Amino acid sequence: MEPASINDPRPFLIYDGDCGFCTYWVRYWQQLTGDRIAYAPYQETAAQYPEIPVTAFQNAIQFIAPDGKIASAAEASFLTLSYARGKGIWLTLYRKFPGFAGVSELAYGFIAAHRPAFHRLSLLLWGRNFVPPRYDLVSWLFLRAIGLLYLSAFISFAVQAMGLIGSHGILPLPEFIAALRSHLGAERFWFVPMVFWLDSSDFTIQVVCWAGGVLSLLLVFGILPRLSLLLLYVLYLSLIYAGQVFMAYQWDMFLVEAGFLALVLSVATTPGIWLLRWLLFRFMVMSGAVKLLSGDSHWANFSALSYHFLTQPLPTPLAWYVAQLPAAALAFATGMVFFVELVLPVLIFCPRRLRFVAAFGILLLQICISLTGNYNFFNLQTMFLCLPLFDDAALQKVLPQRLVCLWLQRTQENRPGKAVSFAVGVVAVIIVFCGFVQMVMSFGGKPPATAIAINESIAPLCIVDSYGLFAVMTTKRAEIVIEGSNDGVEWREYSFKYKPGDVKQRPRWNIPHQPRLDWQMWFAALESPTRLPWFALFLQRILENSPQVVNLLESNPFPDKPPVYVRALYYDYTYASATDKENGVWWNRQLLGLYFPVVSLSGPQL
Repeated sequence: MEPASINDPRPFLIYDGDCGFCTYWVRYWQQLTGDRIAYAPYQETAAQYPEIPVTAFQNAIQFIAPDGKIASAAEASFLTLSYARGKGIWLTLYRKFPGFAGVSELAYGFIAAHRPAFHRLSLLLWGRNFVPPRYDLVSWLFLRAIGLLYLSAFISFAVQAMGLIGSHGILPLPEFIAALRSHLGAERFWFVPMVFWLDSSDFTIQVVCWAGGVLSLLLVFGILPRLSLLLLYVLYLSLIYAGQVFMAYQWDMFLVEAGFLALVLSVATTPGIWLLRWLLFRFMVMSGAVKLLSGDSHWANFSALSYHFLTQPLPTPLAWYVAQLPAAALAFATGMVFFVELVLPVLIFCPRRLRFVAAFGILLLQICISLTGNYNFFNLQTMFLCLPLFDDAALQKVLPQRLVCLWLQRTQENRPGKAVSFAVGVVAVIIVFCGFVQMVMSFGGKPPATAIAINESIAPLCIVDSYGLFAVMTTKRAEIVIEGSNDGVEWREYSFKYKPGDVKQRPRWNIPHQPRLDWQMWFAALESPTRLPWFALFLQRILENSPQVVNLLESNPFPDKPPVYVRALYYDYTYASATDKENGVWWNRQLLGLYFPVVSLSGPQL
């Protein structure tokens, strides 16, 4: 420690040099405050302050202000922290908030009476050489991770966009724009914010998608990161609205919310880190809560995973093997899902090593999900959100030294000015507040009308969203098979690229790509076609042999001339037995009936 002198004009913090707990935290505070405070053990300086009894030094730290005023215990702690950047809030609470000072002094007294135990606890929770955490490397990596996620999302949609929302696609964007303009009037610019109000042509759709890809690469390489993040947020938000039913997925909202917080992170590191932790906490807790609150018996009796690996939208090849596990093993895995989603998130806001435990648990769950199910970039994003649970010191121990050196060459600390700090603070308060409102509503509560109004007012921006997948477990796998015919007698089946169809087709991997039509077909099988206007339009495009739409499929059984008739059949799919799988058969299917009746372009039904 730096020696102190009675003539030193700086404040003094005097502590018990023989106390391991005191030495541990004084060393930490000294790194926070730098040379703005002088530190010294009372064993060396007590004689300079005869007015302070030795027992007072032994029982509590003493803070000597430059004007000679003396404070001790909790007040001395908060006075010391007030000399550290961003820590003055504790002293303000101590002096202004009723009851805070009394509780603080009681807590200090209890800890002081059990210092050896709390010293051991400090070593356990923070480590032996605990230093003030820095997140510059974490931020540097996270921004590049978000860039990769944006890149996969934009490119994935770009190769499908014309078939989904192009002028000859299933849900043409120009028609959607015209309908919104007619029904919403001038309010459309706030309720449906997107760049496609300027132009909704096929060219503009492609420009938005590929511009998003270029901006993502700029972000990955650290070129104009803030501008790139802002434009990526605007463009992807535009695609969410323009994509209609094909972009109405939680992971799209999840990405645009994380992308917005990445923009905050690029401006102010510490607030960005805490907001990202808040996002991960909300996402995990809400994902677990919806399963319990849904009242679904399969989650309640821990049998949900006995069905999940069969009935999930796009299983991977490994899902077949996991589905063969004993019921007891799958019940245990269900319990672990609840543990990771409902218990571990609490540790996100706990001391350093407990955050690490939360991160490793969440990472393990997401890896297991990725191995058994194709959820595009969803699980990757959740894994990347675990980065803010670590700090630079932890990452430097595991990352390649060459990468750390590259970061050291390019990193610079974010120290926003007062105006920016104020703006970030306002945004943070809004996000945290609306996050609480979302959680209360998800748990069945009724927030005050004013809180709901505030939440709804920012809802179009998608910076605070509600999450929770598989609240109700489907127990059977229904699949829609589309067939075409020229005479109404001989029918040929259309096959999809990723969803089950041919019983001999092995499940495929498609992470981080999302085949959005394949996904919609899974949801369609759970609904009546009368509730899905897009499905009839899809069949119409098949009858027209629209190349943009047909290209979304694996094969076209009518390559030269479109069929006269199409229909959709409804099948029940189950996994094939081990013997059948050895013979190349992955699925068994049983016809349940018609999903959509026979139609033609000239028929009145379509």
